[in-house]
Amino acid sequence: MKLLRPLVSVYTVPTDAPEADGTLAWDTTTMVIAEVSTGEETGTGWTYGPAAVGDFLTEHLGPLVEGRDPLDIPALHDAMCRSVRNAGRPGIAAGAVSALDIALWDLKARLLELPLARLLGVARERVPVYGSGGFTTYHDTHLAAQLNGWVHGQGIPRVKLKIGESWGRALARDLSRVRTAREVIGPDAELYVDANGAYTRKQAVRVGGALVEDGVGWFEEPVSSDDLTGLRLVRDALVCDVTAGEYGYDLPYFARMIAAGAVDCLQIDATLPHCLKGVGGPPSAASRSSCARRPWPRRTDWRSRRTAPRTPTRRRPPRSPTSATWSGSTTTSASRTCSSTGPSTRRAARSARRRGWDTG
Repeated sequence: MKLLRPLVSVYTVPTDAPEADGTLAWDTTTMVIAEVSTGEETGTGWTYGPAAVGDFLTEHLGPLVEGRDPLDIPALHDAMCRSVRNAGRPGIAAGAVSALDIALWDLKARLLELPLARLLGVARERVPVYGSGGFTTYHDTHLAAQLNGWVHGQGIPRVKLKIGESWGRALARDLSRVRTAREVIGPDAELYVDANGAYTRKQAVRVGGALVEDGVGWFEEPVSSDDLTGLRLVRDALVCDVTAGEYGYDLPYFARMIAAGAVDCLQIDATLPHCLKGVGGPPSAASRSSCARRPWPRRTDWRSRRTAPRTPTRRRPPRSPTSATWSGSTTTSASRTCSSTGPSTRRAARSARRRGWDTG
């Protein structure tokens, strides 16, 4: 039982309307599909990126895995990673390796007649997901239709929209769109935002403080994900969770982010890093950026969170990123790993420091 040379397809799909976030704009999305076969079974993998990813996959990685045993994925993965040393591992090479790695795991699951989740190993039977979109180019009617469709149409109780328009130069519109989103989804759905690194550090703190009014519990990339010091400063200053990591291509990248205490939730996009097994599984169907989260308080509790008395407490050491939990829910998912000491602990510690108390 040997692998055939992978079949590679590249699809460029136009968006239904112009799309943009805080730092980029586009009107198409390119997906690279890798299919690996042996006998009558075929496994499928994918990644996002330029069409050159498909060329690299066909010309460089395809011959490397042809004729190999499809069950020996660790050996195949190691061979692919070694082969891209001179090409540069992040970027196009990493996307190509990831697409093929996902396809190999899918094929192995089919050969063993197991669901892929069971082959990789599950931590829980269900994973919370969210709908991600709300691009800065959407007018309010378009935004409302999309969010309403997810929450009230499909029953997805978590949504995320883009802010940071024009590199943070449209703050009033950012906040107006967040208010519109809250009105559309109602008081019970969770609301997240993603600035894609568009703000400066102090801008992000000011915006994050205003977001509390609409119960935003997740602030993705308030500053550049490469600015670990800035992420940590914003994280310590805000009530909402700060998240980043989707642009990481290898495990050392994520290790640095964890060591810096830069985020409350470490996001990993399985279509970019080199190893599907190493990051815990493929992205969820509803969103490539899903991460199980603790429930955010209802609207009636938002302001009380800001004014409740704070008591001094000792800062706890960071928990293991593979076992972090919140009361009543876990903070890991099939494609993301969360690590946090908890915003309430950080706020109390900051309050204690301002009052001159010894927090250790």
